[in-house]
Parts: sequence; C-alpha cells; structure tokens
Amino acid sequence: MQKKMMIIVNPVAGRGGYALNFGEAMRIFAHGGFTTTLYFTSAKGDATRFAKEYGKDYDVVSCIGGDGTLSEVLSGLMKMENPPPVGYIPMGTANDVATTLHIPKNDTVGAASLIVNGEPHPYDVGGFGEDQYFAYIAGFGAFTNVSYSTPQDQKNVLGHLAYVLQGMAELPNIETVHTRVEFDDGVIDTNLVYGSMSNSTSVAGIVKLKENMVSLGDGYSELVLVKDPKDVGGFGEILSSVLSGRFDGDKLIILHTRKAKFIFDHPVAWTRDGEDGGKHSEVTLVNYNRPVQLIF
Repeated sequence: MQKKMMIIVNPVAGRGGYALNFGEAMRIFAHGGFTTTLYFTSAKGDATRFAKEYGKDYDVVSCIGGDGTLSEVLSGLMKMENPPPVGYIPMGTANDVATTLHIPKNDTVGAASLIVNGEPHPYDVGGFGEDQYFAYIAGFGAFTNVSYSTPQDQKNVLGHLAYVLQGMAELPNIETVHTRVEFDDGVIDTNLVYGSMSNSTSVAGIVKLKENMVSLGDGYSELVLVKDPKDVGGFGEILSSVLSGRFDGDKLIILHTRKAKFIFDHPVAWTRDGEDGGKHSEVTLVNYNRPVQLIF
C-alpha cells in the first residue's frame, strides 16, 4: 500500500543545493512506497503553516532545508495531536540537528535513503514562551545573533566560514547581562555573557557537547551559562575550553533541566534555532517530552 509523504522545500537553503540529485531522491521515495507532494516555501513562516494545515493528511512530513526550516515544521506539528513522523534532508549552513542525529548533510540522496530505511525516534521539542517552539536551541548573548545577522548572500558564497567571519566582527559588541535563572534545582543570579537551553550536541557547527551529555528524548534539556569573563583573556580561556570539549572552569555552567526562566534588567535579544527570537525582559523555556518523532 502506498504511503503519502509531504515534502516541504526551502529552495534558498544551502545555496539551492536541494536540486542536485533531487530526481534521484524522488525515485528513492517512490521505490520506498511513497507518493510525494511538494510544498515550496517563499517566506518566513510558510513551513509552519504548511505543516499545521496539511500535515495531518500525510503519513510522513519531510523537509528540505536548514535547521530553521526544520524548526518551523516542528512548530507547525506541535499544533497537532498525534503528528506524523518527520524526515529531514539537511541543506543548510550549520546543520546542527543533522550533526546530532548523524543524518547525511547536503546529501539529498543519502538523507532520502535514511528517511525510507530509518526508524522514527521520539524527540523532545523546546517551548519558548507561551506559543513558540524551537527544535534544538534558544539562546542569548555572545555570538547567538551570528546566524540571523549574517547576510544570506555571504552564507551562499562562503558557507560556514561566513558565520566565523561574522562572529569575529561581533567581538567588540559582547555585552554582560545581569541575569536571574530559575531552573528545576535552584536559582542562579549572576552576570552572563551567554545563556541557552538546548537539545543538541552541536551549536552553530562549532561548539560540540559530548554525546553522553545529551539525550534527545529524556525530557531534559541542557542549560548552558557563561559567566562574565571580565577581560578578553578570560573570554579566550572559556572559548578554548568549549572548543576543546573540556567544559571546565568556574565561568562555564552546564546543567540538565526541564524548565528554565530567565529574568533580565532590560530586554535582551534571543535566537531560536539560529533565527531572530526577539527581545525579552523575561523568557520561560520548557522541554516538551517526546511530542514528535524524527526519522533517522
């Protein structure tokens, strides 16, 4: 019996690389027993709308794009009861979720084969405020605005290097923010240069958490806080610690929590899955345990 697959395509992600071997990917889906219907996005929010309005009519909802596209799809499915499993063909720049799940990146054929032959796995989704969601990270502070502030034409030409170059340009603008963080096991009140809640081993394709630190369906997210390093040398030590995977020192805090509330003295800019999350004086983040399934 043929199964129905909805495929939401972001045509500008990954320099439009989805078109490479796209016909072969469709052949793989057909041989795998799927009848496919394509939905192309043209504006922010399209993927969420498509998934919310039409996802219930399909056995699988797949998407082709970057982490932002996947985030929009999951946001749409969070509005449904018993949503169908999700397939992901990552064609973005950072592809953090794909790194965590070991999904072939910028490889339409390989990812399509995994959707056909893989298995659905429960996946936690993050909640941002009352009615917004994130697939793998919400954060503020040092470098978190790099993904959405990097011009698309630079991403298309330079790929991941564009993020690195934009990050270097942001160094003089790093702000220390007095923050109160209320989480499952207590309260932290201190000055931070970075804070996030995530469900991923990879952030911006640069920071790598150890796999034994992250479980994608356990109901807990990783709360990462970086205290004020005081000077450039201190910031360098923190950055070196994170990039080397040592995660030591008194300036870096990594905890596991189901919920975290951030309270600031003034509105602070946030990102959700690499996209602009707006400015907020108070934000509550939660882990929704296993509301969707990802195929890998």
